[in-house]
Amino acid sequence: MSESIPVIETRDDAEAFFDARIGAGIKPGLERILGLLAFMGHPESEYPVVLIAGTNGKTTVTRLVADILGAHGIRAGTFTSPHLHRIEERFSIDGSPVTGEAFTRAVQDIAWFVEEYERRAGHGVSYFEATAALAYSLFASVALDVAVVEVGLGGRWDATNVVEPAVAVITGISLDHVEYLGETVGEIAGEKAAIIGHGGVAVTGPLPAPAEGTITGYVAEAHAKWLRTDADFAVADAVLAVGGWLVDVSGIYAEYPEIYLPLHGRHQVDHLATAIATSEAFLERALEIDALRRAVAATTQPGRIEVVGHRPLVVVDGAHNIEGVTGLARALREEFPEARWHLVAGMRGKRSPAEILAPLEGVVVHLWATAPDDPAAIAPAELAAAADPALGCEATVVDRVPDAVAHAVEAAGAGGAVVVAGSLYVAGEAREAMVGTEFRPSGVHVRYEAEVAVEGTDVDEEGAWSETDLDG
Repeated sequence: MSESIPVIETRDDAEAFFDARIGAGIKPGLERILGLLAFMGHPESEYPVVLIAGTNGKTTVTRLVADILGAHGIRAGTFTSPHLHRIEERFSIDGSPVTGEAFTRAVQDIAWFVEEYERRAGHGVSYFEATAALAYSLFASVALDVAVVEVGLGGRWDATNVVEPAVAVITGISLDHVEYLGETVGEIAGEKAAIIGHGGVAVTGPLPAPAEGTITGYVAEAHAKWLRTDADFAVADAVLAVGGWLVDVSGIYAEYPEIYLPLHGRHQVDHLATAIATSEAFLERALEIDALRRAVAATTQPGRIEVVGHRPLVVVDGAHNIEGVTGLARALREEFPEARWHLVAGMRGKRSPAEILAPLEGVVVHLWATAPDDPAAIAPAELAAAADPALGCEATVVDRVPDAVAHAVEAAGAGGAVVVAGSLYVAGEAREAMVGTEFRPSGVHVRYEAEVAVEGTDVDEEGAWSETDLDG
């Protein structure tokens, strides 16, 4: 490998820098990321981190926590994975993904360190390790108050698990990625609980009993404070509302009534409670009810039971395991009881299509089997053959996701319904075909200054920057 500084001049150069590492695959172990971050001067130590693991709901909780803290004047950044459309989506500051220009500059800042570390160490880093290093470096460069970081896979050996988190979160645990994490819920719980910091705080969403037993041991060993669903915080009430749910949450420090959550799926209500408790734990105080309501009402969760069309109704969801599809099936039955769904499904990796899609039996009238543009994709014909009997409906094979969506939309007609599921990669391709690649920023992130205001600006009584026109 050359000792010269890598040439990163354009956004495409920056993306190619990461794409060159895709072939490295998943590499368990922390020695590479720890070595790289040490070579970079440990940027991950420059700010507190909220680290979020779990089988499902990690991205939702990550974004909710960042928005809630942002609405309270805390400058927050997020690192999530995978992305739906563009790699920049993984890195967010103040509720917005970084721009292509900012992404390019950030890659320019780390490229030499990555390649020189690889040369000296004699081995390469993986795609995910490189993105994690970029996130920790980027966050150090913009003076964050907190980084809210989603674990990529598991926890123990994940490249994000290089910090002592201020708060460690486990959103929930079920069977997934068993080839890497273990074949039982207890084993998987052990991998995820390894993110709990010594003497830190752990927040957990609803957990099955075997997971609770495993986590108990990790909490005791770490001498951590454990805040649990139902024991320390809870969903007090949840009522279906137009486009989402009206929720009452009993938090750690206060009661939070009438929170409008504009997301579909009862499981998102549990994720909201977890996010509220996490935010309370980080701030070590009760939340401001108006700020909380603004933050939650403005949340967006692209690719998570997201309505992207109305005639016909089109819902895109990245559910890719049994628990995720079970939550999707419940949402379709509960929130759209009259709809008869055309299912566009594709999967990747070592999955069992029949097991994963079985919860949708009786909801789906036709399966459109497809595959994402990914070397690890399951062949559409294989998916159709496996899933068709489990769903009890006819199946049609369509190779490309955009074409499968188009066929399903046409077959459903203006008064029908289409749902896309099976993979976040499929969700991304379907979403792009329907509405493009843009995300709407939350718009609730504010900044507070203690005493001194910049000349030409006003500060209200609570210290929040107002929208004064600096040009008069």
